[in-house]
Amino acid sequence: MDLNILIWIHQHLVFEQLNGFFIFITNLWGDGILTVLLTLFLLIKKETRLTGLVIAVSLLFNLLVVNLTLKPLVARPRPYTLYEIDMLLPVQTDFSFPSGHSSSVFAFVWAYFITRKDRMRWIFVTFALLVCFSRLYLFVHYPTDVLAGIIIGILCAYFSRWLVFRFTNTAWMHKLLE
Repeated sequence: MDLNILIWIHQHLVFEQLNGFFIFITNLWGDGILTVLLTLFLLIKKETRLTGLVIAVSLLFNLLVVNLTLKPLVARPRPYTLYEIDMLLPVQTDFSFPSGHSSSVFAFVWAYFITRKDRMRWIFVTFALLVCFSRLYLFVHYPTDVLAGIIIGILCAYFSRWLVFRFTNTAWMHKLLE
């Protein structure tokens, strides 16, 4: 069923005019530069330092759970290995489950969302959903890979917020946040 949904997306929602846009979106998040720059920016500014810290911890947990544990453990092949398609991206050598793009973008965005109450958080959620859809559009993940990535990213964000807020009442944390 997972492959059937992906094939349906490819047959009905993929348009040559959008290819460049979704390649750009997936690459914008995928190389990690934007992630690091945004996190550092939030850590540098005093009024967003706590948010930046929650995001940094969330991304670290996400890396441990997804890239170092689940991907090698599950070892699910990418969808293009089972269904021949003209790829818009270079063939990737790592495994498919869960989606690292989806989990990391939601680890970042949801950590921001639950620690900030500004309008920017809705822009970030929209961007995160575009990144997730780009992974399906580009045929590099199954829908369950993306869904699992979203759930894992959100869980990493909540756990990180709990962990960081648990230690914010300590003297060393106050010094760090000053």
